[in-house]
Amino acid sequence: MGDTRSPGDLSTDVLVIGGGTAGFGAAVAAGRQGLSVSLIESSNKIGGVMAFCPGMPWGAAYPCGVSIGGLMEELANRLFEMDPPAAEKRPCTLENFGHEIQYDHDIATLTMFEMLEEAGVDVHLNTTALAPRMVSQKIAAVECFNRHGGYTIVAGIVIDCSGDGDISAKAGVPYALGDRQGNMMGVTLTFQMIGVDQDAVFAEGDPYFERFAARGIAEGRLHEDLAKLYLMRGFHADTVFCNSVVIRGVDGTDAGAVNRATLEGRRRCRQLAQFLREDVPGFESARLMYLGPTVGVRETRKLEGQYRVTGDDLANATKFLDGVVCCDNPVDDVMRGNGAMTHDAVVGEGAYYTIPFRSLVPKNIENLMFAGRIVSADAVAFASVRGMPQCVAMGQAAGTAAAMALRNEQTIQEIDSDDLIAALKEQGVNGLRGERLKDNC
Repeated sequence: MGDTRSPGDLSTDVLVIGGGTAGFGAAVAAGRQGLSVSLIESSNKIGGVMAFCPGMPWGAAYPCGVSIGGLMEELANRLFEMDPPAAEKRPCTLENFGHEIQYDHDIATLTMFEMLEEAGVDVHLNTTALAPRMVSQKIAAVECFNRHGGYTIVAGIVIDCSGDGDISAKAGVPYALGDRQGNMMGVTLTFQMIGVDQDAVFAEGDPYFERFAARGIAEGRLHEDLAKLYLMRGFHADTVFCNSVVIRGVDGTDAGAVNRATLEGRRRCRQLAQFLREDVPGFESARLMYLGPTVGVRETRKLEGQYRVTGDDLANATKFLDGVVCCDNPVDDVMRGNGAMTHDAVVGEGAYYTIPFRSLVPKNIENLMFAGRIVSADAVAFASVRGMPQCVAMGQAAGTAAAMALRNEQTIQEIDSDDLIAALKEQGVNGLRGERLKDNC
């Protein structure tokens, strides 16, 4: 698994592009259906942002306090049940978020590798998808490249979980970049402070450390966009996860812009780490570690599906007949344009909405699905649906649908949503078709 040699042309039932949380869900689900599955990932790890974010919380895994189930719950339980445990469920200190899962990111990604291996998935690391080869309204094959050269993967079904949707866009799927003005959410470079006295750090009770941040900005020691510091108790007792360094105005589809943002982010991270040591009690003996290799990109293309989820759908707690994942995440909008950081509640207390399968399906291309942060959604809805648990569940739905389409010799657009929902329920996915998560939700 993970051989980077150029293998010549390959053939597979399902090709999953991108090994983040959505790609993980899609590949495992399809592999467990007995399909041959190839997963290509441009980096040297699977897991996406969680592979280098040290203990990034999995918000939205528990709408109404109940697990969304499926592969997300299975992965979490594997980590919970380790000796010693490699994850735990905690209440989130940030406003309008419920419970989250904090985890050891190295063990979490190792566990994901193991689940892919158990499902028989052929993983291609350090491999980039270059272009689709189209035959009429189908992707016949995808041209790929690793450091040994180019090769082609012929696939029955393609699931684009790449985050940016390059292959879907090149295949002709329409898309929008950012919001109506083209503004994309800020990118973030994360790090961890090690050797922290957690009790002292969080003694003041201000979840955003605004008093400290204001002083640092006034004195010119912190960037003005650090008015709220996102500091979270790490999974390990002497650690704090720093998710604060946001760089605005970066087009995540522009490699040069991402590189420049990463360099700027490193400067700001070093500045913030020094400030924490000097000014915030509990950090006096701490040191910076696990600085991300690149900025995490939240938003680029939003592909056009058969249905576009809207902010109104979320506010109305809409439960679609073809809903494949439930969510109550707030509108977690991160500094689009001149905007601030918001965590506005999207549904009333004790309510949730679902993401419809149609938002993972293009209108015309017969053997393509997309999952993760390229889901078909408007700017408001996107700011809620993009959580990692929802990405895993979207991927699981797409992988399951791939098996149905191949088994029944159907196009993706012909899949019966009743059959898909029934299959996902059998896999333990919760909250579908308006099913109550608990008595009052």
